[in-house]
Parts: sequence; C-alpha cells; structure tokens
Amino acid sequence: MKIKRRQEPVGIVDIGSNSIRLCVYDGAARVPVPLFNEKAVCALGQGVGQTGRLNPEGVVRAVAAVGRFVALSRAMEVERLDILATAAVRDAEDGPAFVAQLEQLYDVEVKVLSGGQEAKAAAMGVLCGTPDADGMVADLGGGSLELVTVQKGDFGDHVTMPLGVLRMAEAAGDDRAKADAFIEGNLKKVRFLDQGRGRALYAVGGAWRAIARICISQTHHPLTVLDNFAIDPKEALRILDLIAVQSKKSMEKVPGVSKKRVPNLPMAALLLDRVIRAVQPSNLVFSIYGMREGQFYKRLPERLRVQDPLLSVCRQMALMNARFPEHGDELMAWMAPLFPDESPHDARLRHAACLVSDIFWNEHPDYRAEQAFHRLLKLPFMGVPHRDRAAIAYTVYQRYQGDDDTPHAQMAIGLLDDDSLKRCRVTGVALRLAHTLSGGAPNLLKQTRLLFDNGDIIIEVPGANPAFAMENDRTFDKLAKGLDCANLDFRKV
Repeated sequence: MKIKRRQEPVGIVDIGSNSIRLCVYDGAARVPVPLFNEKAVCALGQGVGQTGRLNPEGVVRAVAAVGRFVALSRAMEVERLDILATAAVRDAEDGPAFVAQLEQLYDVEVKVLSGGQEAKAAAMGVLCGTPDADGMVADLGGGSLELVTVQKGDFGDHVTMPLGVLRMAEAAGDDRAKADAFIEGNLKKVRFLDQGRGRALYAVGGAWRAIARICISQTHHPLTVLDNFAIDPKEALRILDLIAVQSKKSMEKVPGVSKKRVPNLPMAALLLDRVIRAVQPSNLVFSIYGMREGQFYKRLPERLRVQDPLLSVCRQMALMNARFPEHGDELMAWMAPLFPDESPHDARLRHAACLVSDIFWNEHPDYRAEQAFHRLLKLPFMGVPHRDRAAIAYTVYQRYQGDDDTPHAQMAIGLLDDDSLKRCRVTGVALRLAHTLSGGAPNLLKQTRLLFDNGDIIIEVPGANPAFAMENDRTFDKLAKGLDCANLDFRKV
C-alpha cells in the first residue's frame, strides 16, 4: 500500500571545492527544514589554483558521492533535485568534462554557478531567515570568498575572489605574511567595502561556523546555537588573533569543532580578521544559512516567500503538536490590551510565544517547563537573534510556572534586559491565565474581555456560560503583580 506523504521534498546537491553535500528539505514549508543532510569530503578543488585542473582523486570520490546522492534523492521521491557546482568546477579547465560525466552517468542536469550567482545565492540564504538583513554577506568556501551587500530584502553589489581556504593554502602554504598580502591584494580591488561600514557583517561558511564555536567558548556565551550568534567586532578580532597562535590540539578540544576543520582555521581566522578590518561593521553575525538555503528560497512560491519565517515555523509547530492550533491567534488578540504601546518586534515575539504555548501539553507535568524551555531555545528558528530565542523560551517557561532559580532560567535571564524580562513574565502569566480560563479550547476566549480601568485589571466573562464557573485563581494575582496593578477583578456579566 502506498502511503501519501505530507512533505513535498526538494533536494539540493552542492558540489563545493572541499565537500559535496545533499540536503533534502520539506518543500511545503516556508523555512528549509532538512529531512536529510549528508556530506562527503572529496577535496575536488585541491590543486586547482596551481594546476588549473580538478584533483583527480577528488573527481573519483565526487563522482561516487554524486551517484549516491542522486540515488538517495530518487528513493526519497524528491519533487525536484537541483545539482549546483561552484568555484572549483567553475575555475578548472576540466570542469566541463566533469559536469558532462555526471550528467551522462546519472541522467541529471548540473548547473555551474557563476561567481555572481554564487554570491547572490548566499545572500538569499541569509535573507531567507532574516528578511530585514542589512549590511554585507561574506560567504567563505574551499575555492572562493563571495561578498554581497543586502538591504530591505534584496541584494546589491557583489564580488567573488579566489580566497577560499583551499585556494589560500595553495597560494601561501603556512606563510602568514604571504597569505596576508594575497588577501589584501584581493580586498583592495573591491570598490564597495565602505557600504558595509557601520552595518552588520553576516559570516557564512563551514570554516567560519567553526570559528563561531570558538568565539562562543571564549566569551562563555550561555547559548551554543550557532545561527545568528552575534559578537562585537573588536571582541571578534581579539579571538581571531588568539586562534592564529593556538595549537591544533587546543582547538580540537572546543566542543563542536571538527578535527577536519582545524588545519584550515588559522587561515580562515586571518581572512575574517582582514574582512572585518576592511568593512568595519557594527557587529559580526554568524549565519548557518547560505547558498543551499538561498536556492531553496529562490524556488519557493510567492505565497510562502512573503510569510514571516519565525511565525511560519511556530504556526507549523502548532499545527503538528498543539491540541487546538487556532488557539494561538486567539491568545495573541486576547492579551493585546496588556501591551498598548508594544513595538512590532515585541509583538512578533509575543505572537511566536502564543503560537507555541501549548505544543508541550503531552510532556510529563514535572518536566514540562524545562523541556519546553530547552526545546524552544534550540529549535530551528531561522534568523532569530539569541536574545529573541531566549525571550520566546523564557516566556513559555513562565507559562508552565518554571523556577527562576534553575541554571537554564538564569541563562535566559542573562541574555535579557529588565524590560524584556518583565514582558516575558507578564506574557507567560497571561498565557497561563488564558489557558486556565478556556481550558485551551478554541472560541471561548472570544467570549471574555480583558481590560484596564483606573489601574486595575478586569476580566469580564459571560455569567450564563457554565464553562466559566471557576473560582479565583492565584494566576490572577500574579498577573496583577507583574503589571504593578492594585488587583485583578474577575467579573461575570
């Protein structure tokens, strides 16, 4: 019996200079949720800078890897399979022959991206998760470095340079001075670096993600999630200098840093240092989304592309896990009188918390608050800054009456300012009160009204409806206390 699947999977094979990766995504979602992700290290571009040809051993490994990935994609019945090749294949004189071999062997189409196309795809990957990204995207691969400006959901000037970690190692070996001159010579040719000054610099690529892990470790940052980890450029420069003199053994001890990445980290650190100094950004943001996610985003239908990525993934989680998914929007509207002057940013975070406030209903009551907190803190919210992750997780933690004295609560508290903490606590208590009033069932909150009157909070409920035949709850007093109100009046009308 053939079972109809909910997903409409799409596959992307990324043939890079160092590795080849297959990502299969749920094509029915706004955000690229990976259903499958596998990498094969082939070193296809090793030696291209010196010989002008692909690494012969890498070609053998690459042909086998692409064959496996095509077979897996077909077994998964992907709706579409995009096979993209980047700098190594683009620059090698035998690149066209390699592409022809793959196309003939596996009956597929391989698209070789130009430098400009690769830069734009990386920018679109960042915009996929952060539609309001403003600044410059720097995408580091094995064969090239792409720089592209982003603003208001679109990209502008772009350039590709032969500054990939493999290409730099070929050009300079372990000679830092020679590598520095090679980097500076390429960066001096870029005429739009000043467009990134005072704006965000988004760092993309596996080598820089490894550096992000070292930055997290060195700064004792409480959250180890890589995406949208942000750091002050001056602090980043200090750590980048430190990486240059660290031994391989010490870098291998950093949690999450692959031993295969370690040999390339000093060169990757030098390159990021020089890009920061040339661009002079306001902050450095590490993104886990790049060219593959940009290709996914490019293929999305317009009805999905216009959705807010955070609210879209929260709504999808509610549809899959909440008892009554429509209740999230009712919660958002019901408690709106508590936040008369909230900013669009704060409203967005409150809406996200409302949508996911009931997806942990089937967890054991003794661990519900803790489980909700940890899962929300590390879920794939695309493009969400760490403080916003902490705000959503802490709000739902409060909804489940989590204890502030626990280490994980203190981790979130450390990322939030006093105003944000107050908003999270009030929202969390309001969520608990709303669920108490309605039992989490849809359409009941609409029959009640929450309002302010001379500094007091009033909740009006229809007296004739037995669903609201309840005694005063301590949650009422906690909400009033959180809002610095004298009391909360529960009225049956």
